Amino acid sequence: MSPSEHSPDPEAAEPIRVTVPDYVYPLIPSFLSNRRHDIATIRDALARQDYGTIRLLGHRMKGDGGSYGLDRISEIGAALEQAAVVPDVEGMHRSLEDLADFVARLKVSNPKT
Repeated sequence: MSPSEHSPDPEAAEPIRVTVPDYVYPLIPSFLSNRRHDIATIRDALARQDYGTIRLLGHRMKGDGGSYGLDRISEIGAALEQAAVVPDVEGMHRSLEDLADFVARLKVSNPKT
């Protein structure tokens, strides 16, 4: 499959709406920017078969997602970490696409908005 077949199209899919606590809300843009960077890093690591990098990034996401009120990122991080340990290349690709889709469609609000 070509990369364009895996690229999420946020215009074509329903947004994923998540409400986060007030104290976290200002930190979300930076957190999501870092996840976009992780997506690129994981794609590169997959191409190089660098599963250690993927395991480490998955582990970090697993821990960080819940702290920001984004449990889905924790779930995807856990799946990435687990797939990298085996290694399950198909599972890593699937989790990467899940992450890219989630980040592209995510609309975050806080209780005050």
